[in-house]
Amino acid sequence: MSISQNTARSLPDIANEARPAIAGQLDWVGMGDIELPVRVAGPDGTPIHAHARVTAYVNLQKPEARGIHMSRLYLLVDRLLGSEVLTPCSVRKVLREFVDSHTDLSSRALLRVAFDYMVRRPALVSSNSGWKSYPVVISGLLDRGQFTIETSFEVTYSSTCPCSAALARQIIQDQFKADFSADDGLDYDRVVAWLGSEQGIVATPHSQRSGAEVRVRLVPSFDSFPLVALIDRVEGALKTPVQTAVKREDEQAFARLNGENLMFCEDAARRMQKALDADERIADFWVRASHYESLHPHNAVAIATKGVANGYNAGMDWVGDLKR
Repeated sequence: MSISQNTARSLPDIANEARPAIAGQLDWVGMGDIELPVRVAGPDGTPIHAHARVTAYVNLQKPEARGIHMSRLYLLVDRLLGSEVLTPCSVRKVLREFVDSHTDLSSRALLRVAFDYMVRRPALVSSNSGWKSYPVVISGLLDRGQFTIETSFEVTYSSTCPCSAALARQIIQDQFKADFSADDGLDYDRVVAWLGSEQGIVATPHSQRSGAEVRVRLVPSFDSFPLVALIDRVEGALKTPVQTAVKREDEQAFARLNGENLMFCEDAARRMQKALDADERIADFWVRASHYESLHPHNAVAIATKGVANGYNAGMDWVGDLKR
């Protein structure tokens, strides 16, 4: 027997041998923020690498057990996520291994993989393009054999206030009345020049960068994470996602999109709700539209759900309670 084998055999295992001073079951025990490279399907389906932070939990249902085997969770995450592309199937496999590695200790397991998903986006008008990063979280729960999978992501967009737009239009109307007399007759060229001047556009509506948080539960039979398709669906509903490479023609096109899509946070939430409700891949969803107002220091927020029984009705669930 080698020295290393003899030393390993003699090491105390307090978590396994000792009893807790206070007995009791624990909802979740494990490791958070495990740094790990993972492979995810890229926009074209080709696997790409992403730097991830992983949460690995099991419950502790044996009251008299001091603790779980945390190193087992780490080694399973490292081996399984490092060798397979992240899919609903691979997530379920990891969770099953979590539970199997804690026989008599655990009946539930949770895995949460957070990473930035990079997508190259074309400019609105010019021939340029640039990279856009989307925070993504893949979460899986195995509870006494019942598997649930969830995909979460964030989209940043621009929102222009409809009320502010109406108030700005009124000021412009008042300025027009002050600068032009109805009795004098209007000179077309003069009006066009006035509209293109700072004197003519004396007020503008307030716009702000806004954020959409989206959580969806996929139907059980789905075998991959349609990240780009889901992100595109949300951005397509909102119409004004923030841009990457921007020339003047792109900025002008973006100004037009904002003018054509005035929205309160309630409008944004309803747009996403309608778009996701029509997607057959989604069993349930929860969305939050947050407008980081330029008018005041607090945000305007609206939340919408699909409303499936035992789903996101209350706005909180097993993943929502686990903050990053």
